[in-house]
Amino acid sequence: MAYEIGRVLRASTDGFTCGTRSPEIGRPAFGAFVQTTTSAVDYELTVIGVITEIRIDDDPLIRQLVMAGGMEESILRDQRENRMVPVEIEVLSVGYIYTTKHGSQILYSLPPRPPLSLDPVALCGADEIMYFTTGLDFVRLIVNAGAVPMADLLAASVREAALARPQEQQHEFLVKAGRRLAELLSGDLAMLKHVLNMISPR
Repeated sequence: MAYEIGRVLRASTDGFTCGTRSPEIGRPAFGAFVQTTTSAVDYELTVIGVITEIRIDDDPLIRQLVMAGGMEESILRDQRENRMVPVEIEVLSVGYIYTTKHGSQILYSLPPRPPLSLDPVALCGADEIMYFTTGLDFVRLIVNAGAVPMADLLAASVREAALARPQEQQHEFLVKAGRRLAELLSGDLAMLKHVLNMISPR
């Protein structure tokens, strides 16, 4: 795994929640690809997801500091760097990699079972993102997901997949992604136009 950002708190087949410490949230971002792997006797299951939300919860001490006002910089830095402020990262599953002794297969569907509590969660590296997004059917799971900001999530994940590629391949990937989105969003032209505007090369 690449850069570990936390561990699974709770999970279902359509996604999971990752818990982390507040100093660790500098790297993960909305729309980023993450992975968590579970091993069995004869296979390994790597669930791939995209971050749909990063939530920083409050606690009684934080409320007291906010109400006190006039906070010194040293106190603020100590609270952010040394205290374990609760942070939860919501992830939507967009596929999985099924690995056996015969090789690996990418499947753009919900995993057969969710990850387990305390399984490590890591950001996918550029090579892993390129490998997983060779096919574009991961966007179908985002389009069909409920209770996520679909347009923004589509744009953020497609841009993330494009940036993982060498610069000379990025434009071609965005064009292919745009065509796939046109197929999926043909019934909602306003939504399609909005997403295409967000992913179009500048």
